[in-house]
Amino acid sequence: MTDTLCIFIQEHMDDDLDRLLFSAARYPEVDVMFAVEQISIRRHIREKLPTWYANADLIFPSKITGEQCSSEQTAGYKQRLLTSEKHLCDLTGGLGVDTYFFSQKLERVSYVERNTETFKAAMYNFGLLQANNIHGYNETAEDYLEKAGNTDVFYIDPARRSARNTRVFELTDCEPDLLELMPVLLEKAPKVIAKLSPMLDIHHTLKLLPHTSEVHVVSVKNECKELLFVLKQDMVKEPVINCINYTAEKQEQQFCFYYSEEEVCSPLIADKVGVYLYEPNASVLKAGAYKQIARLQHVEKLHVSSHLYTSGELQYDFPGRIFRVHTVYPFNGKLCKTIARQIPKANLSVRNFPISVNELRKRTRIAEGGDVYLFATTLADGEKVLISCEKVTRQ
Repeated sequence: MTDTLCIFIQEHMDDDLDRLLFSAARYPEVDVMFAVEQISIRRHIREKLPTWYANADLIFPSKITGEQCSSEQTAGYKQRLLTSEKHLCDLTGGLGVDTYFFSQKLERVSYVERNTETFKAAMYNFGLLQANNIHGYNETAEDYLEKAGNTDVFYIDPARRSARNTRVFELTDCEPDLLELMPVLLEKAPKVIAKLSPMLDIHHTLKLLPHTSEVHVVSVKNECKELLFVLKQDMVKEPVINCINYTAEKQEQQFCFYYSEEEVCSPLIADKVGVYLYEPNASVLKAGAYKQIARLQHVEKLHVSSHLYTSGELQYDFPGRIFRVHTVYPFNGKLCKTIARQIPKANLSVRNFPISVNELRKRTRIAEGGDVYLFATTLADGEKVLISCEKVTRQ
């Protein structure tokens, strides 16, 4: 990356990229097509990788590497999965974000990447970032493993795109094939960390990966981003399920449980809507901690299938959104015709309700937005209601 190119990218960061390409002849000293690609990728990672975005000298080899890489928040979280290990091998390095964050905690990290262009860019970036304890290998994970010795931990993030560049998420459809490699990985390392598609069913995946000791469901701004499976050579009785969500305010919500406890837990069902309403975050819902969260957080479910909770006293540490209830409206045709006079604008959600948000908005003529939150749901006695609330802000 030349100084001229760096300056050009910074000066045109907010330009219309189509116009910039069209006027490429005005800048004969610059590879405008390459610069436009870099600007496009940098825009994508501005919030995802703010530290890397701020470094004008870093190179990003392709748009897809920017889309698929971890965010700084999730890469930082993965550091916590390491304890006393000294050497980690990242078998599917990609852009190298996870590799770099691992290198900040370990003595040595091996970076394996099969794509030559991506490999060269990552190694160049590691040099700029002064991550001198990263050692690179431009080859496939399978080829590396054939000659590699033992290590403390393997990290693997199988590519979730097919040869036709279509998205896949089943383990056997991803490359490399984790199930095929697992015996070798656990033979050469006591620990394996696998980053898998958030689309996977956790229960089904646990059956495929019986050496799992921990599952980490990681969300950012209430969107499930990563499923992390930690596997160990020694068999464990039952893995712990860790639900993590980073809020828009950068607060970290945590909830941990075991599936065996969830299965035998009796749901706490509310006989009415209390002062506060709770909506679990995306990680809790993905993991399926529907009953445990009620027992451990001292709240009650509105209905066995609604996954909305309530309480008379504020449970400030609930892992999700909290609302103070204003009014509970019985849902009927008359209400649909008149409620817009009282609530002309609201944020609508439906949980265990017979119609969609779009249909509800059409029937009630309530506009989107505002400070009011309106939940359409079903109570324990089967009554359909609309619950009007305001969001509780946590510092």
